[in-house]
Amino acid sequence: MKSHLQFCPGAVVASLAAALAVAVPVTLHAQEMAYGDVADEDGGDASAPLTGTARKPIAKVTPYIEAGQVLLAELSPNSDTLTYSMLAAGVDANIYGRNNQGSVSLRYERRFGWGGRALDSDALSGIARFQTAIVPRAVNFEVGALASRNSVQNNGSVVNGLDLGNAVTQVYSVYAGPSVATRTGDVYLNGHYYFGYTKVENPHSLVLTPGQNPIDVFNSSTRHNAELHVGTKPGEPLPVGIGAGAGYSREDITNLDQRVEDFHARGDVTVPVGHDLQLVGGLGWENVKVSSRDALRDPITGLPVVGSNGRYVTDTSVPRQIAFESEGLIWDAGVIWRPSRRTALEAHVGKRYGSTNYYGSFAYAPNARTSLNISVYDSLTSLGGMLNDALSGLPTQFDAVRNPLNGDLGGCVAGQGALRPGQSNCLTGALSSVRSSVFRGRGVMASLGFTGGRYGYGIGAGYDRRRFIALPGSVLGATDQTLDENWWVAAYLNGRIDSKSNFDTTVWANWYQSGDVLAGNSNAVGATASYNRSISSRISATAAVGVTGVNREFLEDIWTAQALASVRYSF
Repeated sequence: MKSHLQFCPGAVVASLAAALAVAVPVTLHAQEMAYGDVADEDGGDASAPLTGTARKPIAKVTPYIEAGQVLLAELSPNSDTLTYSMLAAGVDANIYGRNNQGSVSLRYERRFGWGGRALDSDALSGIARFQTAIVPRAVNFEVGALASRNSVQNNGSVVNGLDLGNAVTQVYSVYAGPSVATRTGDVYLNGHYYFGYTKVENPHSLVLTPGQNPIDVFNSSTRHNAELHVGTKPGEPLPVGIGAGAGYSREDITNLDQRVEDFHARGDVTVPVGHDLQLVGGLGWENVKVSSRDALRDPITGLPVVGSNGRYVTDTSVPRQIAFESEGLIWDAGVIWRPSRRTALEAHVGKRYGSTNYYGSFAYAPNARTSLNISVYDSLTSLGGMLNDALSGLPTQFDAVRNPLNGDLGGCVAGQGALRPGQSNCLTGALSSVRSSVFRGRGVMASLGFTGGRYGYGIGAGYDRRRFIALPGSVLGATDQTLDENWWVAAYLNGRIDSKSNFDTTVWANWYQSGDVLAGNSNAVGATASYNRSISSRISATAAVGVTGVNREFLEDIWTAQALASVRYSF
């Protein structure tokens, strides 16, 4: 077995957005190898809240237009004030029925600058998760999508809400495909096939620090992911549950033809210890490969060739080379504890990707308004695969949470009710860095949220890191085994002032440590506050202020402040 990958617990996950509303951990589907408990006892919807609260069918679609005035003050490194007029159009929708469930928020915003220094700009942002029953209670078709605007820093990290400079980029990601969860007699079957696509627009590469190796920014990828598992539950008919499954995943990244390919097959057993506690274990075989090509070299200088689009030109004349490979036995063992519909715990330890790994989750919902979530994850993937997995982990019922100053999504949504294990309200972890290299990611996140009749609050924190994998000797070889780490914390408070007005506040901070000593570390903080008032049944007004700051090791600090006043008409 050939392996360049060493043990490392973590994954850089995170520039938590200023629009964070519910800091719920991202479950990254690190294992994707199910046990015998593959469906609810009644075959019901797996996306239902952990508490099982019944809901009436709904279908609410709200298109809107919005106009406002924005004041942007650059406090550091320069001192400048820019003024913009803003026009936006969007739609928010929630659908909940027996066979169709989904939520979508889409917004297009155009800014018109006042004066020569304030340039015109536009942004498309949106998030969606939808599920429809092809065969009720058996076969579903799922789709999820994201469009987000972010600022890329010199170490590859991403900050939301910072609209200065030429490092602002759009990120798009979508996945779609059928899934099945059903039973025949005592045998349960579940599986899925998802196709995913992810695209990051310019900047194509960054060299902001003298002497720094270029940060090759992720371009685009396609991903195929398929899983199938059959099994029985304890007592149906055997005293223990048994199962077998297989999975295949392949992601092709346009940057230097990188490819991640993974096939695994395994059997598993579930042993009941009590009415609410089960011991689980599995044994199987897996083959994982990470491969790529090098950049085309100039025959005279030997330097890598950069195309007209600003990206390295791939040398397709040479065969693909393996950067990492792991083949052989895989195993894991753990416990599943579910004393009630309000509490669920899973904890696993095993061997995969050539080293020890740990993963699990804990979800606790003492009531319909309070939710505690903890997630530990492990994956071998890239930006595209991580975003696709995070989208598929979203609940189907949520309200989008947007930065009140620029309308962008911070990567989080406000879920309607408590989450089930495997679900998450946040994509911020997947958006923490836009480096093009494949990575081994591990991390842990924890959060507590409350939604009341008059106010809501939440707090979250996490530690995450990514170890990048690249072909030694290639143009990306300098990133091989580079370790990036991130610590983050965030909190929010929102509430109703009276029957016609409400407020929203958020604060967040993260500390990003880059393994590239020339790229340096960065720390980011931010806060926003907004006041919203209904003028009539269709017209509302918003006033908002906010501040964002980034401290960079080898570059000057960036500090900006913004203020906004806007009016919205909802159809």
